[in-house]
Amino acid sequence: MDALKHRVGGDAELKTRIGFIVELSRRLHEYGTTAPRLEDVINLVSARLGLACNVLSTPTSIVMSFSDPARGDDLAEITQVVRVPPGEVNLKRLCRVDEIADRVIAGDLDFGEGRRLLREVGQRPPSALADVASVLSFGVSSGAIAVILHTGWIEALVAALNGLLIGAMSLAPRRWPSFGAALEAAGAFLCTLIAIAIAHWIVPLSLRAVVLASLIVLLPGMTLTTAVRELSSQHLISGTARMMGAVTTLLKLIFGTAAALQLCALFGVVPPHADSVPLPASLEWCALIAAAVSFAVLFKSPLRFYPVVIAAPLLGYVFTQIDGAHMPPAFGTFAGSLVVGAASNLFARIAHRPGALVRETGIILLVPGSVGFRSLSYVLDRDVLLGIDTAVTMIALLTAIVAGLLFGDFLVPPRRKL
Repeated sequence: MDALKHRVGGDAELKTRIGFIVELSRRLHEYGTTAPRLEDVINLVSARLGLACNVLSTPTSIVMSFSDPARGDDLAEITQVVRVPPGEVNLKRLCRVDEIADRVIAGDLDFGEGRRLLREVGQRPPSALADVASVLSFGVSSGAIAVILHTGWIEALVAALNGLLIGAMSLAPRRWPSFGAALEAAGAFLCTLIAIAIAHWIVPLSLRAVVLASLIVLLPGMTLTTAVRELSSQHLISGTARMMGAVTTLLKLIFGTAAALQLCALFGVVPPHADSVPLPASLEWCALIAAAVSFAVLFKSPLRFYPVVIAAPLLGYVFTQIDGAHMPPAFGTFAGSLVVGAASNLFARIAHRPGALVRETGIILLVPGSVGFRSLSYVLDRDVLLGIDTAVTMIALLTAIVAGLLFGDFLVPPRRKL
């Protein structure tokens, strides 16, 4: 009887530890952690809690098999399958999850309390103020990117207007979940329609630059970069799935844009060709700072880390421009991502918080989502050779970013895998 009680108590304690790890993996995935980092973190935490864990993470699921080495058997005793939607970056909640995990590992929290706190992190609804700030940030980022693309005031204002529209549309899936799958196509359609209408009836503008800047927040540049990094680290299932997801998003954006162009052409609404007059170069840096602030809001960064999060994209952009002025563009991108990768690990070691605070925002201006968009648009315009040439450029930039981040990890080893 005593042996049976001891076994029941041991099983209950084992399930408590496993429950905490399962909830931790769910939250890490939900807040945008990539497959290699999530698997490494779960393996590390499991080992520190006295468990052996085999984990497989994909963009839509997590599979974990647990065993207790103390029992002298390496066969899995419990297997958990967690079905999750693709995560999105939320730096504030990621920091909170990281803090809870640290306290549980240190013994300041028991497993049950840690699991409860992790659940509370995932159950907090966004405030109305956060929604308003997010919508405004969509507009600011689109307008700022238009300035960085060397457009004029008219193009920047139209892009900002379209960005606000996309920001408002991004809130719709909360009430109508089925709209989420059509968000990119609908956003591209409406933004292109608005740009064509303004160019045709109000004032001529550079249509391609406006559409590109308007859709910059929907382009899957980060997803493409993550996919290549997962493939390079031999996480083939996750990398392939994420790559196909990014291509699907690009196709939806291209379809929305092409549909708007064809609809307008059907009714004879064809905007005149116009070349924008670039704004003064000094305004580019103002736009760069505005974009960095908007990225901090869109990535939901903790307020106390705003200076670091805002400085990260400026750091990556400056090094990219400096090296790109004397080297091929791909090498400039490599240098920028190398500096960002090393800086993120250094920050994590000093501040004891996830390096994602620097890494995610630091490479946002380097990712080649816009290049992929142009590549597919050229193919749809039947300019296949130019489309292939642009696709090769995109692959070179993706490779440069991933190589820079990997070399950054080599120069400054991460504190932990987050």
